[in-house]
Amino acid sequence: MHEMSLVAGIMRILEDEARAQQFSRVRTVVLEVGGLSHADAEALRFAFEAQKPGTLAAAARLDIVTTPGTAWCMDCAEPVPLARRGDACPRCGGYKLQVTAGEDLRVRELEVE
Repeated sequence: MHEMSLVAGIMRILEDEARAQQFSRVRTVVLEVGGLSHADAEALRFAFEAQKPGTLAAAARLDIVTTPGTAWCMDCAEPVPLARRGDACPRCGGYKLQVTAGEDLRVRELEVE
């Protein structure tokens, strides 16, 4: 499960930000997870709960905001929603799609003390 290594990276971000911004506790972490990111929200929650003891996020809550995938359809010449890579355009049925959003996984907000 690659979510364990993703959460390890998130914990490093929290530690770096704690040093830079001089906070000692994280109360809430808001993650933005793109629908095309290949990251499973429940696996991220499990990994976060497993890794937070003994860290500055020991009592933190994890909120996950899922953002939809979108693509530019070269046949329609307009943006379209995209649930999965490899899907056809929901408007014309074509496959000439360029993903434009929904691949990201990022720390969107932190509530700290």
